[in-house]
Amino acid sequence: MPARAYWQGQIKLALVAIPVEVYPATKSGAAISFRQIHEPTGKPIQYEKVVSGVGPVDRDEIFKGYELSKGNYVLLEQDEIESVKIESRKTLDLVQFVEADAIDVLYYEKPYFVIPADDLAEEAYAVLRDALRRTKKVGLGQLSVRGREQLVSIKPCGRGLVLEVLRYADEVVKAQTYFRGLPADTADEDMLDLAVGIIDKRTAPFSPEEFRDRYVEALHRLIDKKKKAKGKRIIEDVDDQSTARKGGNIIDLMAALKQSAGEGRRKAPAAKKAAAPKKAAPRRKSA
Repeated sequence: MPARAYWQGQIKLALVAIPVEVYPATKSGAAISFRQIHEPTGKPIQYEKVVSGVGPVDRDEIFKGYELSKGNYVLLEQDEIESVKIESRKTLDLVQFVEADAIDVLYYEKPYFVIPADDLAEEAYAVLRDALRRTKKVGLGQLSVRGREQLVSIKPCGRGLVLEVLRYADEVVKAQTYFRGLPADTADEDMLDLAVGIIDKRTAPFSPEEFRDRYVEALHRLIDKKKKAKGKRIIEDVDDQSTARKGGNIIDLMAALKQSAGEGRRKAPAAKKAAAPKKAAPRRKSA
């Protein structure tokens, strides 16, 4: 468990206050980051603050500006920005409860584990967890942390609780913006039945460990080879499947669905039966 919690305080349910600690539930360990390097010297590239037509500027001459129109800014000093930051509070009030499936997936941003702060908090913590599970509800509130307010949800997860930071309404693009132009006609019933059958065949419990980021794995292999090659140029072999896709713009959807569902292979056993197996040629004896 990380030594430092993202937030420490209490979850408040009416008059009941539950001391908790909140820790990140995700990490970015899979990503690979690169620095820009000056090849002749091997030194990293540095960045300067510059103004067009002026050149490099001092840090104390830099203000934050909000663009009102093209090239027209309102300038704000750091202490002016600090004055409107929300004071961090140590209480998360659960002010509303909604159905567990009422929050669109687009609103979820980042999950955190919530654990009781001490042994005395465990009983009240368990009551909240089990009450949410029994009612199939999600608790909502606003968490004040690091100068801003975040909309969050609380819901059961195994033996514990998970807090999820949610996006505000003005941060989410309406789906109709992109989906409005799509046809409203329902799918062909026969094709739909085939597609449902394929989905049923491939349905299994979710096992995230079965999926890997192959690009990151390839980068690790490339870096290891480059290290062993002592700077020599290395190009990884890539299985290019683009040639297999050429000419595939026109697709017989029904035939593809039938083949995927196994209907296209019903005649295969008969063909195999008709073809007599070839006998292997006798091996010559060596002199």
